[in-house]
Amino acid sequence: MGKDDVKLLSMWASPFCMRVKVALAEKDIAYEEILENNLLGGKTELLLKSNPVHQQVPVLLHDNKPILESTNIITYMDEVWPSKPLLPTCAYEKARARFWADYIDRKVHSAGRAIWTAKGEDEVEAAKAAFLDILKFLDGTLAEKDYFAGDNFGFVDILLVGLTSWFPAYEKYGSFKVEDHYPKLAAWITRAHARESVSEALANTEKILNFVVMLRQMFGVE
Repeated sequence: MGKDDVKLLSMWASPFCMRVKVALAEKDIAYEEILENNLLGGKTELLLKSNPVHQQVPVLLHDNKPILESTNIITYMDEVWPSKPLLPTCAYEKARARFWADYIDRKVHSAGRAIWTAKGEDEVEAAKAAFLDILKFLDGTLAEKDYFAGDNFGFVDILLVGLTSWFPAYEKYGSFKVEDHYPKLAAWITRAHARESVSEALANTEKILNFVVMLRQMFGVE
């Protein structure tokens, strides 16, 4: 497929854009990335036209038709380009994958954000405890498997691995290490990050940390 068919409106620090980029790479879909360079100060006309409701990235443009929201985009990709499937073929396993996808989308990023936006030791500790409690269930369902679907890196892995790009910021401002609490989940992160599709899609850790410093200053946290 040529790049003219698929475009991704993206922003370098967005973990939700990163997960879409991982999925595109895993499925060998060629695309053109169009970066939004100033989401905090001004958004492009293309983004506003493509996503007038939320005005957020990522947006996948397929034949100039916009598909919105990262999980929805990846599900769409799996239906339109069925080779190298990301979701399980078994109906039961597919239902389980969608459950954990919903769990991740509802809880992980917002709980992590609560850590680096927290003010005062008590607030930080409460946010950290809530975040680690969320990870407990992900660690439990991963169990001894290499990936959430077993031997194959798939849908749930992709949804979570994009969000792990911000984990170093949560660890820094929460004064903890995921590895100390959930070594199996930490080993999964290392394993997933070693994949070429992931290492090329995820932003540099130092850049993310510097970006969070800027956000904390903007929000009056420090």
